[in-house]
Amino acid sequence: MRTLIQSRLTQFRPAADPLARTLASVEGEAPVELRDRLRGAAPAAVLLGLIERAHGLGVLLTQRGAHLSVHAGQISFPGGRLEKQDSGPIDAALREAEEEIGLTPSLVQVAGCLDDFLTPTGFLITPVVGFVDSGFEPKADANEVDDVFEVPLDFLLDEANVGISFRERMGATFRMYEYRYGNRHIWGATAAILMNFRDVIS
Repeated sequence: MRTLIQSRLTQFRPAADPLARTLASVEGEAPVELRDRLRGAAPAAVLLGLIERAHGLGVLLTQRGAHLSVHAGQISFPGGRLEKQDSGPIDAALREAEEEIGLTPSLVQVAGCLDDFLTPTGFLITPVVGFVDSGFEPKADANEVDDVFEVPLDFLLDEANVGISFRERMGATFRMYEYRYGNRHIWGATAAILMNFRDVIS
């Protein structure tokens, strides 16, 4: 599976228009205010980390702190805004992963990037895919992360585990993907990025 993923990502060319793809998930006409916010989105990056386990590859995910003012308690990838010191999305994703879960960049072999994803909250996220050394043990930053856990990649690739939900954001109704893994509810940008990853490697 690792060889297949590496091969597909090497050949993959990200789509040029994330705005059109995000607007395609809106039911009906998107309000002007939403369109303006999406056009002014702040660059961000996340790390879709794949780690080898006995059952196969697992995907590293975090549960954001319940005390945070934005996306509190939600399931996400390690990541955040691009900062001045970052040379680009890959640098930002690796920096944020080290800050949030103690993942040293030297333990990550970057395989490539997926399609940029625009969130209704105004972020343009570049998902960076990387293979994480199997000896990695997470150390969550309590200021940002309540928990670090893994979901088997096979579970996420199985179409039977994918659901659809509808949520109101910025005066618009968005059609969103979601997963239920035990007591974990994975939805929003995280689920959309996982679906994009599934499409790329399948």
